[in-house]
Amino acid sequence: MNRAPSDTDLLATRIAAGDRTALARAITLVESTRSDHRTAATALLDMLAERTGRSIRIGMTGVPGVGKSTLIDGFGTMLTALGHRVAVLAVDPTSVRSGGAILGDKTRMARLATDPAAFVRPSPSSGTLGGVAAKTRETMLLCEAAGFDVVIVETVGVGQSEITVADMVDLFVLLMLPGAGDELQGIKKGIVEVADIIAVNKADGENARRARLAAAELRAALNILGPRDPLWSPPVLTLSGQTGEGLAELWSAISRFCGVAEGAGTFAGRRAGQNVRWMWTMLDEALRRALLDHDGVAAAIAEGEADIVRGIRAPTAVAQAILQLFTAR
Repeated sequence: MNRAPSDTDLLATRIAAGDRTALARAITLVESTRSDHRTAATALLDMLAERTGRSIRIGMTGVPGVGKSTLIDGFGTMLTALGHRVAVLAVDPTSVRSGGAILGDKTRMARLATDPAAFVRPSPSSGTLGGVAAKTRETMLLCEAAGFDVVIVETVGVGQSEITVADMVDLFVLLMLPGAGDELQGIKKGIVEVADIIAVNKADGENARRARLAAAELRAALNILGPRDPLWSPPVLTLSGQTGEGLAELWSAISRFCGVAEGAGTFAGRRAGQNVRWMWTMLDEALRRALLDHDGVAAAIAEGEADIVRGIRAPTAVAQAILQLFTAR
């Protein structure tokens, strides 16, 4: 007897056909914290697994005000004009009142938001490390299954988000401001250590000269540091999201990087390593949920936290006691 198709089956079929409404619904499903939704999302991703992995995954970050959204709007529009399908996962800070995204990237990416070959998804960070949405990886896979061949992950650009995003994309683009005094500061913070391409944005009008000087300083600093990869030295570009200047050069640099990585065999290896680390992250999250969802253990956690606050028990002792209680049940 044949099994009747489930809602998840039908959703997977619609996503594979490029249905944007189904894609949006699926993303809402993977972002849900309900246990039944998590089960359905896992099944959906498993059904679509063979359709994933066929895009170029690009991470973009930079300090607030560097012009990330304007740049991505122009860059993505250029790519769709070239025949690509572009998905943008714009990770917004989370409102402490509503829990929703507060920057409104769709209003700041006006052209891409109405482009039939593009998909823009603002997503609340939900308090996760560095402002990176907890389900960004799953959302990226869904976009790939829907036929988007370029996926751009834009981060808030604060804290550890750069490191987190760099471990879920194929290459990482760091945007910097001209004449803001952060060229060497970026080096000092180690941000450049994870950047595959560096671009000085807003290189237009009166900023054009400052942008060229900033790029020259960055190149000199990178020469001193030396490349972390013998096959690739991060290029330093100047561009303008406002005028479109330099966007073609940015795409050319991205294409060159992918060609070098694929030729050296490191492209697939990088993704494989990311997937293994992702598995461990998912296990960590699942174990944490299992602890918090278990009635007896949850009570012990609450009691242990109170004892730690009062200073009558050590955190290590509480953790060990909770773990023993959990494994004994």
